[in-house]
Amino acid sequence: MQIKASKLVLALGAVFAMTPALASTQLIHAGELLAIPGKKPLKEQTVVVVDGRIREVVDGYQSASEYDADSVIDLKDSFVMPGLMDMHVHLQGELSPDNDSRSLRWSGELVQMYGYHNAMTTLMAGFTTVRDAGSMNQQTYAVRDAINKGWIDGPRIIAAGGVGITGGHNDVSGTKHEFMELMTDESVCDGPYDCRRATRNGIKYGADFIKITSTGGVLTDRATGTGKQMEDDELVEVVRAAHSMGRKVASHAHQEDGIIAALKAGVDSIEHGTYAGPAAIKEFKRTGAYLVPTLLAGATVGEMAKMGGILTPAQAAKAIEVSAAMQGNFEKAHKAGVKVAYGTDTAVSKHGLNAREAELMNNAGMSEMDILVSATVNAADLIDMSDSLGTIEAGKHADIIATQISPLDDIKALQNVGFVMKSGKVMKE
Repeated sequence: MQIKASKLVLALGAVFAMTPALASTQLIHAGELLAIPGKKPLKEQTVVVVDGRIREVVDGYQSASEYDADSVIDLKDSFVMPGLMDMHVHLQGELSPDNDSRSLRWSGELVQMYGYHNAMTTLMAGFTTVRDAGSMNQQTYAVRDAINKGWIDGPRIIAAGGVGITGGHNDVSGTKHEFMELMTDESVCDGPYDCRRATRNGIKYGADFIKITSTGGVLTDRATGTGKQMEDDELVEVVRAAHSMGRKVASHAHQEDGIIAALKAGVDSIEHGTYAGPAAIKEFKRTGAYLVPTLLAGATVGEMAKMGGILTPAQAAKAIEVSAAMQGNFEKAHKAGVKVAYGTDTAVSKHGLNAREAELMNNAGMSEMDILVSATVNAADLIDMSDSLGTIEAGKHADIIATQISPLDDIKALQNVGFVMKSGKVMKE
């Protein structure tokens, strides 16, 4: 009898395997819909979502029976738009007095879980896609891949592989030499051919893009400034190696000499761009590279420098200078027509506060609509995912958020996202 039952189970399993799964259909009733940032919002729209992708957008509030929908989501009193994207986060960190202790005490596995916790916090804030610009690589790649496979929930993660020179911003600093030797890895390079090797090595082990540090940085615990550090031939070889293997390159850069050198080498984005002046702006426009401004990081380290107790003297001195310069130069770059993709450098600031960047951009003279474009359409273009992200149009992932107040009226509305859908799954309502 047991054998017969087993045969029956196997037969039924074969039948079910041959039967296609029924499509899941959801209708979203949007009171005000910004389907394509940069264009005028529409009133009283229905977004039809089938199996996690947008099938169509229809005028009026359509009935469930007409589409044989499984559910109807009522956002008639809300402003609905594509999911936000942050092009510069570090999911595994958060600047605090405990950083040194965590480096010594936390296992790689615990760091991975902390990074996942921060990823979910970011998703709940309305950011359905992030570009992680540097964390413990394999732990980040594992979380990225698990999310992509549908094993766990989380934002879509585009993860970096880092490349930087010995003693530069990408290298270990601020600890005793034995610990620095232990923590130094194969991403550190010197000379053009060694940097080519480091780039290829990063791609080999799973990098979606390459992050380089053409200048010094605020949080390097050395008084080495924020000027150019990587040589021109090193920058050129990194970009050449990455582009030949289908990867884009993002360059951390503060001082103008390092910004210009990175742009001339062919990088795809400049992160921070603190001291971008007329010569750098000209180079931005010639190359078409994006500026990822991270005004929130500048404001945060400026506040920390004044408070004391978190930054070292070397860090605090650089923080005060960078904080004072960042917002004004961003305003000039934007007004000159430099392309902007939204990014915060969250980890310097607290995870989940990513929307504060929008307020700072607005204070620097960027319009509400341009800010929304930078966090959707432009961000999707930067990561080469315009065919599937950035707008609410047929065929794209159903990454959708909603706020009670229109951010076109008050950009601070983005700091209170009430509804989050990622790939058709409601994460927050």
